[in-house]
Amino acid sequence: MTVRVVRAAVAAVTAGALLAGTAACSAPSEGGGGTGADDSLVVGVAQEPETLNPLLGYGKDGNSKIFDGLLRHDADMELEPALAAELPEVADGGRTYTYTLRKGVTFSDGTPFDAEDVVFTYQTILDERTNNPSKGELDALADVTAKDDHTVVFELKYPYAAFAERTVLPIASKEALEGKDVNTAPYNTDPVGTGPYVLADWSKGEKLVFEANPDYWGGAPEVRKLTMAIIKDDDIRATRLRSGDLDAAILPPALADTFGKDAEDTGKRVIRAKTADFRAVTLPTANPVTGDRAVRRALDIAVDREALVDSVLNGAGRAAYGPVPTDSPWFAKGTERRHDPERAKEILDEAGWKPGGDGVRRKDGRRAAFTLWYPSGDRLRQEHALAYAADAKRIGVDVTVESGTWEVIEPRMKKDAVLSGGGSPADPDFDLYPLLHSSLALDGFNNMAAYDNPAVDRALEEGRRAGDRDARAEAYATVQRELAENPGYTFLTHIDHVYVMDDAWKDVTTQVEPHDHGFGTGPWWNVEDWRPAK
Repeated sequence: MTVRVVRAAVAAVTAGALLAGTAACSAPSEGGGGTGADDSLVVGVAQEPETLNPLLGYGKDGNSKIFDGLLRHDADMELEPALAAELPEVADGGRTYTYTLRKGVTFSDGTPFDAEDVVFTYQTILDERTNNPSKGELDALADVTAKDDHTVVFELKYPYAAFAERTVLPIASKEALEGKDVNTAPYNTDPVGTGPYVLADWSKGEKLVFEANPDYWGGAPEVRKLTMAIIKDDDIRATRLRSGDLDAAILPPALADTFGKDAEDTGKRVIRAKTADFRAVTLPTANPVTGDRAVRRALDIAVDREALVDSVLNGAGRAAYGPVPTDSPWFAKGTERRHDPERAKEILDEAGWKPGGDGVRRKDGRRAAFTLWYPSGDRLRQEHALAYAADAKRIGVDVTVESGTWEVIEPRMKKDAVLSGGGSPADPDFDLYPLLHSSLALDGFNNMAAYDNPAVDRALEEGRRAGDRDARAEAYATVQRELAENPGYTFLTHIDHVYVMDDAWKDVTTQVEPHDHGFGTGPWWNVEDWRPAK
């Protein structure tokens, strides 16, 4: 195994991941950390968004603080009304969704919210001129119209079972944006929304400060000021949390555990959130080694997932056998793979991959070797990559681990493996379709392995179009069984997100979290509902 680090200055974004910001090592000039204020919260996070405009992808999974969607998720990830007055009426065999809107809602600039804002938001996202990398998520949408000021009708091209989940998407102000270039508008950094908070300050690379919206339709939050301090370095976040400069922070499990030992003395609590957030190794089809089905199957059972959970995650996670977590109701029981390096060697032997003098297998003169990239600065992915390479070496496969920015990695994804991440708890279609459907091979960060399996394609189409839950479950079980037989990725772990925060507020809970975390998600997903503990 060879480890070589490629130095680079900035990190770019993966699909579904937060956009990386510059590390901030100084204290935010505003906020509650260390001030004794009982109505403010300063949170240390690793990254910041590039834009606050939902038309460009901000807050598409909910919890944006500045905006609301038609629907939102409760603590159990069940859909409930937000800007809609009730859940949608579904008709025409699942092709028509009608939403009745909440009355009396205004944007933070005082302008009224109505159906035209909803129509404008969805139509603008789908406009080919709008630089929204996630517009493909609305592929099923044929048309959206305002029946009247408080009624919106969505017409779909085909029955899409998960469509209601897509309507947590934040609604932007038509009046503030109409006629402007949404890609460059001031709205991107100075937004107008209907949410519980308004943006008070954004110092790029340092902090974002949100203030409670006194006219919020759900009632003004008791946490009056919410500051997100951008601190890329894990150790610095931990240090600032200990010093009282921060009230809360997201931390790797090992660092968070150091707070747990003296939580009673510090008045802090360690919170672990279950997630759909997976780590996996892409196995590019175009690479003659990783594209070999025998190599894929061997690697899939050579990796010791439980050891990864114990050693890399400090127990804060679970073994992953696909994007669907093992405790999800959509998980196909029986598709777990046992750690079996001896059987992995047999699979390679049977396929003609014979041990070489240097311990690396060969077939037809080709070494069983490939490169595995991870994004520089990501300690957790680095540790996953190194452990994976060590397990691969034991069965005679040589994995060279390298790091770089996404600008370095992306052009190499066709032939080189990548330690990837992703995951959404909202609906299995959100992960499985973009990750595995052959039509999306190497489409940006979709289907990074260029996985091509006709049986999987058919099951994915059936799963998103079927209206019956049992039929959908069987379709997604088919996908998971196919992945067990021909894994285009080696799924490693589902990681828990770990947070440490002052024990000063009531009603603090977590949801099952997506891959993106720390900003929109975290214990503060519903900070607008918190009440002081005393």
